[in-house]
Amino acid sequence: MTTIVPISEEDPALAVVRFTGELAWAEAGPEVAEPQVTTLYVEAQDCMVMGRWLDLVSLMVTSAELVFSRVPEKDLECIFTVICNLVTKAQSLDEALEMAKFISARITQQPNDKPALRLKILFNLYNLLENPYSRYLVYTKALHFAVNAKVPEHIIPSFKNMDDFLKEWNVGTLEQRELFLTIYNILRENKSTGKDSFNFLTKYLATFSGEDAYTMSEAKEEAVRAIIEFVKAPDMFQCDLLEMPAVAQLEKDAKYALVYQLLKIFLTQRLDAYLDFQAANSTLLKSYGLVHEDCITKMRLMSLADLGTDESGEIPYASIKDTLRITDDEVELWIVKAITAKLLDCKMDQMNQNVIVSRCTERVFGMEHWNTLRSKLGMWRSNIANVTSTIQTNKWSEEGVQAMQSALTR
Repeated sequence: MTTIVPISEEDPALAVVRFTGELAWAEAGPEVAEPQVTTLYVEAQDCMVMGRWLDLVSLMVTSAELVFSRVPEKDLECIFTVICNLVTKAQSLDEALEMAKFISARITQQPNDKPALRLKILFNLYNLLENPYSRYLVYTKALHFAVNAKVPEHIIPSFKNMDDFLKEWNVGTLEQRELFLTIYNILRENKSTGKDSFNFLTKYLATFSGEDAYTMSEAKEEAVRAIIEFVKAPDMFQCDLLEMPAVAQLEKDAKYALVYQLLKIFLTQRLDAYLDFQAANSTLLKSYGLVHEDCITKMRLMSLADLGTDESGEIPYASIKDTLRITDDEVELWIVKAITAKLLDCKMDQMNQNVIVSRCTERVFGMEHWNTLRSKLGMWRSNIANVTSTIQTNKWSEEGVQAMQSALTR
């Protein structure tokens, strides 16, 4: 946040009015300029005396816009710092909101003129606002401006804080939905990491729950895109798409039912099911840009992880060979690949031709898995409580013995 430090007796806002007025009317000559500047100055003074801060902001922004292209960026930043600081003088949060709306609307009108500076002004304004909803509105203005001005690199770093922002803003589902989709499109178009863009796409899809069929249909294209992105990604082996209503609607959709079936194969079945699907729907897979060899590689890894969920904790080499449809010589190679992909923590028992699994990645982590985890945590908590109680009891017993020995030696 920028702090205004007065360096003269003149109020910073009035100094800005004088400066921008004189520059705006400079070409008209002193006979015309002086009366005009005086009129602006007096009007600004009246606004300050009467507490008409929104009117003062309007006057100052209009004057600043007239000289925007003629002032160095450092001076422009100072001018708008003074203007933005006026929101702190607002007599109510609603007034501050109106002032923020006005400033951000005018700042974003010219996306091709000093876009980085305009974004900096918006972020400064954001930090000066107290009302969370006002901050949300200014952030969304900055977000769309960054897209229109083709400078998304200035706002992408803020996406990592989005969960914290949403807690602060406390906005509704529709606002979150629009925000997630906008961020997803920005990341996708700027070729950010697949996991980052996929994360926001799934957040968008997760906002659809319990809506009517008409509303849910809005998400069909994005649901399909999420499925295809998941299947394509060589480093993603777990997702919650199957449980999302926005994705589940595809199961009975005439156009996209096969895409949903493909997702179900990748998350709940093994390689043989994929090969059968591919044999019947090779044209469909190609139409979505899916490469058969890449899909086989991913399904082999996911099938191997699925074998690791066996309660025995051991996977015979023979089972791996049959499930992955590979040769004997390739078994250990695929085990190493699964370990490298962090799908398995295991040891190879070459003597007995077994894999001893200590951990494996679940492809779907649903309610059943949460309940199991909750049960385990409850058991651990109980065990820790018992250990703590035992230690405390032993401590008290030891202190009692020491006290008795001390009494007997007196």
